[in-house]
Amino acid sequence: MKKRALTVKISYGALALILFAALFYFTYSARENRQEKETVRVVVLGDSIMGIVRDETSVTRKLEEYLGEPVFNGALGGTCMSRMDEEKRIGYTKDALSMTGLSKAIEAGDFGVQQTVRIRESATEYFADTIDEMERIDFESVEILFIGHGLNDYHGGARLYNDEDPYDEYTFTGALRSSVTNIQKAYPHIRIILVTPTYSWYTVQGLTCEELDAGYGILEDFVEAEKQVAAELGVEIIDLYHDFYPHRSWEDMELYTTDGLHPNEAGREMIAKKLAEYLKANSSA
Repeated sequence: MKKRALTVKISYGALALILFAALFYFTYSARENRQEKETVRVVVLGDSIMGIVRDETSVTRKLEEYLGEPVFNGALGGTCMSRMDEEKRIGYTKDALSMTGLSKAIEAGDFGVQQTVRIRESATEYFADTIDEMERIDFESVEILFIGHGLNDYHGGARLYNDEDPYDEYTFTGALRSSVTNIQKAYPHIRIILVTPTYSWYTVQGLTCEELDAGYGILEDFVEAEKQVAAELGVEIIDLYHDFYPHRSWEDMELYTTDGLHPNEAGREMIAKKLAEYLKANSSA
């Protein structure tokens, strides 16, 4: 009887070991498959100017046509360069999707925090898939990274500076410094090119971006601050604010935007062409 019981115990033990080995194998295989990296040379990060339209008329798809190669669109509409929740609430998930938050994920190669984010807002349905795809990118293969942020920081009332802490992630310039530095530490070979906000009209307030001040300056103040930080850090910048959209009258907003802020198809084509022409003219920069 004891011998039989011992045999049963051994059988159960062997079965448990087999099940554990099988579970480990399939779990490990699945994890390995999830970690398979994809190579891409050009990546675009930013807000809704780059990201809200993701079809064949999007900025990145048009840029692909001009460059003749794939371009990854990692822009997330409604996000900022800076962190916006100065109360530092753990539940404020959009801060994890800010450029500052993404730069930390890129540096660490860990998008675990971003994977937990669920935004219940319109036009954010693509967020989860975009983060999944971004996590699979082999950033060692990335050569050019466009970063287009600023409009949401501006009309969201982000502070421009913190004189006591130039890397304060709750300010626009501090977040910019932090984001660029984080990525450069991990991937010094990546060519970072900043893209300024475009000229904008705010129809609800009846003000242009030359008139609307959400607390820390007009839009041009943010553009000039971005240019100063770019020069300080030695990174390139494309100015889409000055001499880009015509803005002599309110009617001009209909030429290249749908609502005074987001580019229409002609505007997206114009932005993509500008980025492509810059790369062509500065191929050895």
